[in-house]
Amino acid sequence: MQAAVDWINGWVWSNGLIFLCLAAGLYFSIRTRFLQLRHFGEMFRLMFDGKASAAGVSSFQALAMSLSGRVGIGNIAGVATAIAFGGPGAVFWMWMVAFLGASTAFVEATLGQLYKEEHHGQYRGGPAFYIEKGLGWKWYSIIFALATIFACGILLPGMQGYGIASGLQNAFGMPPAVTGAIVVLMLGMIIFGGVKRIASFTQFVVPFMALGYLLIAFTVVALNISALPDVLMLIVKSAFGAEAGFGAMLGLAIQWGVKRGIYSNEAGQGSAPHAAAAAEVSHPAKQGLVQAFSVYIDTLVVCSATAFMILITGKYNVIGPDGQTIVSGVAGIEAGAAYTQAAVESVLPGFGAVFVGIALFFFAFTTMLSYYYVAETNLSYLCRKINAPWLFVLLKLILLAAALYGCVRTSALAWGMGDIGVGVMAWLNIIAILVLQKPALALLKDYETQQAQGLDPVFSPAQSGIAASEIWSKKAQLISNAEEKVMHD
Repeated sequence: MQAAVDWINGWVWSNGLIFLCLAAGLYFSIRTRFLQLRHFGEMFRLMFDGKASAAGVSSFQALAMSLSGRVGIGNIAGVATAIAFGGPGAVFWMWMVAFLGASTAFVEATLGQLYKEEHHGQYRGGPAFYIEKGLGWKWYSIIFALATIFACGILLPGMQGYGIASGLQNAFGMPPAVTGAIVVLMLGMIIFGGVKRIASFTQFVVPFMALGYLLIAFTVVALNISALPDVLMLIVKSAFGAEAGFGAMLGLAIQWGVKRGIYSNEAGQGSAPHAAAAAEVSHPAKQGLVQAFSVYIDTLVVCSATAFMILITGKYNVIGPDGQTIVSGVAGIEAGAAYTQAAVESVLPGFGAVFVGIALFFFAFTTMLSYYYVAETNLSYLCRKINAPWLFVLLKLILLAAALYGCVRTSALAWGMGDIGVGVMAWLNIIAILVLQKPALALLKDYETQQAQGLDPVFSPAQSGIAASEIWSKKAQLISNAEEKVMHD
């Protein structure tokens, strides 16, 4: 199986996908006039704007749901593997794909909002919805939905399960099978409770787990602050093959930086638009800006925290293109979360392995919740005209089995299967949003025009001339009726 997984990954993660991800991010950055810089303050403000409704969650809940998918094993173990196989320069390319990817995240999240639907009293949306409604490619939307159900329901949960099991085994010596049983029990209790329970859980857990992790990272870096300038120089020079010993790793630095960057922040992957579509907002661009900001939180903040801890303490290995070890800072330790545990342990003895193990549990667990929501949304898309509740029960059981399986698998197999899922989704989604970009760009212009007039932007399909789902036409009519009533009274 490992050989087959590696072969498929060789095709999925070819140089074509690396180029497509970076080129799409650069293109959308230029077309949006680098909104990730111009609207930075607005992004932060909008995180706390809007309230939940009977059908939709609040902007912050949607942000927490998408962050639960973005902030996961990739932020701890993913960064470590990027450094191990791409060198310190891979961190720079993770930053680059995050900066450019913020504009990509805006486009896909805004489209998710624009074409969302209401299924059984809840907002649903994502690439499958905007591909069908915006492009009219029903066949393509079905392919995306099926690929996403397979990726998020089977391939990706195993990677998170492995991360939890390995972290707790290193920290407490807990057998993977026991960890798997605990994960399945907790996960089942939440996903059988529905979307609202997922949103409620993630909005409470995600901020606390991220802040706690950043606090420890700050402590580790502060105690080694004199080495920080050298670490920054190492990252930048290695990113372009200019650092002695890493000259032959330029291609690997870019490849692993982009691969792990996309896996971590999900910009362009097509998973975040599902959570974005669930938000109750007055204008689609609002949630697009919020989702763009979440890319910053994930990569420029959380991933950077991990990278600095590992590099500043020297607790990492680097494997060259020929398979030979270039750097041996933690001999005998498998690339992954163990690097981060060793880094914290070197500064805070007796605490590092335990803390990172617990952090990894919450990071990966909330990510699995996000995967379920994405898979459920795509199953809901396929079953819009079919009343088959048993399919959703089957999806839950399959995801729980995949999580349990991942807890007892090897690192290489778990990561390889997850990379296939991420890569296939990215190929399908980025092609779609490059073709379907005009509505998202028009919505940004409409938002900025209203903002310049001192208004709180409200989207009206009729007034803007932008075609949208029926939900937005109904909302605009309700607002118009309310305004007429106020004027009449």
